[in-house]
Amino acid sequence: MIVDIEAWLAAIDWRNVMFGFAFYYPIFMAWMWIIGGLWFYLRRERGKDMTPRLETLGPDAPHASIIIPCFDEAEQVEQTIDYALATRYPDFDVIAINDGSHDDTGEILDRLSEKYARLRVIHFATNQGKAVALRAGALAAPSDYLVTIDGDALLHPDAVYWMMQHLTGGPRVGAVTGNPRILNRSSLLGRIQVGEFSSIIGLIKRAQRTYGRIFTVSGVITGFNRAALDSVGYWRADMVTEDIDVSWRLQMQHWDIRYEPEALCYIYMPETFRGLWKQRLRWAQGGVEVMLRYGPRLLAWRQRRFWGVALEYFTSLIWAYVMLAIMALFVVGLVAPLPPRWHVATLLPQWNGLLLGATCLIQFLVSLGIDQRYERAGFLRQYWWVIWYPLIYWLLSTLTAVVALPKTLLASKRQRARWQSPDRGIRP
Repeated sequence: MIVDIEAWLAAIDWRNVMFGFAFYYPIFMAWMWIIGGLWFYLRRERGKDMTPRLETLGPDAPHASIIIPCFDEAEQVEQTIDYALATRYPDFDVIAINDGSHDDTGEILDRLSEKYARLRVIHFATNQGKAVALRAGALAAPSDYLVTIDGDALLHPDAVYWMMQHLTGGPRVGAVTGNPRILNRSSLLGRIQVGEFSSIIGLIKRAQRTYGRIFTVSGVITGFNRAALDSVGYWRADMVTEDIDVSWRLQMQHWDIRYEPEALCYIYMPETFRGLWKQRLRWAQGGVEVMLRYGPRLLAWRQRRFWGVALEYFTSLIWAYVMLAIMALFVVGLVAPLPPRWHVATLLPQWNGLLLGATCLIQFLVSLGIDQRYERAGFLRQYWWVIWYPLIYWLLSTLTAVVALPKTLLASKRQRARWQSPDRGIRP
């Protein structure tokens, strides 16, 4: 039987196809994350003693180096260094890299290095970018185990201990990603991000770890095995997000990446739409970059454990463009007549939208329930704020993904990625 492909395609109700994909794909992924996150929690977190047993390390505990790249961090760097030096681990040092800062970061670091014997400082005359700063710190470190944090992050005293449990626990553990917690929560954007990091990011990392591969380590706090970094050539300076890039290269070389929710690190996040846009656009660009650069290599059978993560990202990119198409059809339909098969009468949720909303609330409830042991703020208080997540962040994710693809395709190749002035939110 000969099939008329053109007639078959013409008969498809593409509007309903788009609406179905737009609503059912997030529902499917939410339940994948819920199931994977619950499995991680039941096997690895439930009933776990959160008290570090430093006495079990003994006098021969492996040395660890805490690496802190800094660029224009004068406002925050002293507190960051103080927290890092308060680490409760027997044998460690701290290496701070002043990456050509324009403010007083270098002078503050020099003053602190005279005060603390564990602190070493490296100065760059000009700004080289975070990847180069991290590489310099890694090469200067005397340890085979490296913990990297941002220049404005506050490291929990026990975070290094929990990371070293993984890094020294198996020969193929290449990296351990920690659990960032949001400090600033004085605005709607800040409070929503508190819920986002637990109910979205934390749950996704748990699920991805359960299914075998993690899309990215956290750039805020990650522990690395030097041998793993050396095998992939450390961080690349021409990638917008060095953390996503190094995560993919490590796992493509079959190094294991783990998630440790007890390795806490406290951070300030953007609380302006402009700052949030810049941050999320950079994250979206990083995802597009690794897909373009490494996607063809993932077709090999030996990379099959990565297929799920890559497929999830690629499908989410398609979803963003489908959402944009639906919104565009709705707007065009307001000013010009469209054929019935393309007319979008409303963007308000119908029964399938209510199903999606209910699924989101279940996801938030499960993830916040898992994560409440790491969050001092009231559980129900965060649940109230996180229900606003879909309205703000789904729209933001759609727009950043749509913009990131052409921006990455048109960007100059092999251009060094340098620091951007961060928005650290509204301080309490």
